[in-house]
Amino acid sequence: MTMNLPLSGITVLSLEHAIAAPFCTRQLADLGARVIKVERPGVGDFARAYDERVHGLASHFVWTNRSKESLALDLKHPEAAGVLAALLARADVLVQNLAPGAAARLGLSWEALSARHPQLIVCDISGYGGDGPYRDKKAYDLLIQSESGFLSVTGSPDEPAKAGCSVADIAAGMYAYSGILAALIERGRTGRGKHLDVSMLESMVEWMSYPLYYAFEGAPPPPRAGAAHATIYPYGPFPVGDGRTVMLGLQNEREWKVFCEQVLQQPGLATDVRFASNSRRTEARAELRAIIVAAFSTLRIEEVEARLDAAQIANARMNDMQAVWQHPQLAARGRWTEVATPAGPVPALWPPGQAPHESAMAPVPALGEHTQAILAELGLDAQQIARLRDAGAL
Repeated sequence: MTMNLPLSGITVLSLEHAIAAPFCTRQLADLGARVIKVERPGVGDFARAYDERVHGLASHFVWTNRSKESLALDLKHPEAAGVLAALLARADVLVQNLAPGAAARLGLSWEALSARHPQLIVCDISGYGGDGPYRDKKAYDLLIQSESGFLSVTGSPDEPAKAGCSVADIAAGMYAYSGILAALIERGRTGRGKHLDVSMLESMVEWMSYPLYYAFEGAPPPPRAGAAHATIYPYGPFPVGDGRTVMLGLQNEREWKVFCEQVLQQPGLATDVRFASNSRRTEARAELRAIIVAAFSTLRIEEVEARLDAAQIANARMNDMQAVWQHPQLAARGRWTEVATPAGPVPALWPPGQAPHESAMAPVPALGEHTQAILAELGLDAQQIARLRDAGAL
């Protein structure tokens, strides 16, 4: 693994599955931390079986698990306790997103660990947090999208829609990641570890703060507006003459005037009382949409983009996945590299904000790939490891 990265020398023990915790620990691994991922023998992280889209490997797993070491260990086996104790004695951070209450039953709660390991940072990731009436409730990404109100403002007027990626898992994973980084800095000053209790619900509700404040004190919430903006117009997708779609993003009255003059080439619209403010444009969006669609109907997307760019109006294409793989901006900035997997090398995006070659980008591990080496590092000989394997602990 690449040395001299920001988190080189930091060891993270992770009892993780699905997306939230693995996404958090992958960020730490990208920065050079040693991440030991504990997986169930024979089965592993259940995200390994979500699909077979990446040379037979699961897309979610490949995305969230590079640069880690996989230790196959049955946490419920009596022999596992000694291995976990030895690992915790060497760890800087423990991350877990097991089922509610599972870590505590294994003796891995903050309360149980902090006295023995005062420098240990313990990060618990759960659906609803470690206390409160929802504490023991199971939670998955879609359920938190629903519980947080996200679905109520996302989709078409007729039907709500989930996000196309695991947005609640990602939110929790990133708050866990940033919280761990802050806790490491704090430990550098105080010498003490810390407990982080990261809730998927709270992470998503933080991200929902704009619609929450928009609906402050019983005011109507933003309406579901599909891919358009609920309260700013024109802001969203518009078809053009070649069958493709351009996304517009107008933010103010100056841009509206220039849009009418240079893009639509209908300067009279800029002073039309029907569209004289954002509120009026939003109220008359159906009428205004028809005008814009008609103006774009004889143009190819390149022509529309050229007019928008010349007018300095924000715009984008509605890319599909294949277009993103081939995106010229990512290629020009050298943002793609390769990582090894058990099924061969696959492309991977360099972490945002980091220059190429400043991240570990080490392989995605096979299930239990590092079990033998990790146990040997803990002082177990071949005979002891074989006994644990025969007993079903590995």
